[in-house]
Amino acid sequence: MENFLQLKNVSKTFGEVSALHDVNFEVGTNEIVGLLGDNGAGKSTMVKIMTGYHRPDAGGEIHIKGRRVPHLTVPEARKQGIEIVYQERALADKQSLWRNIFLGRELSNSWGMLDVKKMREETLNLMHTAMGFTSSAITPDSIIKTFSGGERQGVAITRALYFKAELIMLDEPTMGLSLSETNKVIDFVHRIKAEGKSCIFIDHNIFHVYPVCDRIVVLDRGTIAGQYLKNELTLEELIERLYLVAHTGSLRKGAAKEENEAPKAAGDAAKKGGDR
Repeated sequence: MENFLQLKNVSKTFGEVSALHDVNFEVGTNEIVGLLGDNGAGKSTMVKIMTGYHRPDAGGEIHIKGRRVPHLTVPEARKQGIEIVYQERALADKQSLWRNIFLGRELSNSWGMLDVKKMREETLNLMHTAMGFTSSAITPDSIIKTFSGGERQGVAITRALYFKAELIMLDEPTMGLSLSETNKVIDFVHRIKAEGKSCIFIDHNIFHVYPVCDRIVVLDRGTIAGQYLKNELTLEELIERLYLVAHTGSLRKGAAKEENEAPKAAGDAAKKGGDR
């Protein structure tokens, strides 16, 4: 599988704090990658590097479609087809549906004026073909604050796909949603896959990530603790490994034993040196 985006030896420090350390990460074309990690694991810093908001420390590299991008910026990331849907959902609550779809990227006519009719028509088409909004109660002029959490995430994802996003990052998209609303978001993630696009599903809830991802990457304390294809482990086995990560920082089953034996081995070596 060809990689759409790749991070090579990426580190990021803020003063004395090391947020990321030698991270190697990739997402393939038409691949759904689940990025798991507790709060403070470094997920948000990774997202900001991949979207051009932060630059990696010296030595780190970002590759998009096989080409190194030495100074990735937010506009360049968007130009390359990288979009992000933040957990805050980044929609204007007091604005209509059609205004939110085209927010910041409004369509204009040959006179340079806003083509409101065209934007309403496009939104109506998206409602029926992409968002699945079939109720007559929802129109292109409906105000976003009246939408449910799952519907809002659907609007944000549809907006990204409409503007030809190739890689969509979802930053904890199910946070605070009910079970039924979470299922709506999962359906939208399946649609990203069906349209041949890539997605990074960022969360700390394995039960939301596991059903929809092709591959899962675990980030812990700024490093990649492990990664695997979903068909390599059952959900129960993954949960067991995540407990290991919490204690040892590694998905390897022998890590905890090695960690406990290391001080003993060091002590034995010191004792032998003293006997000499």
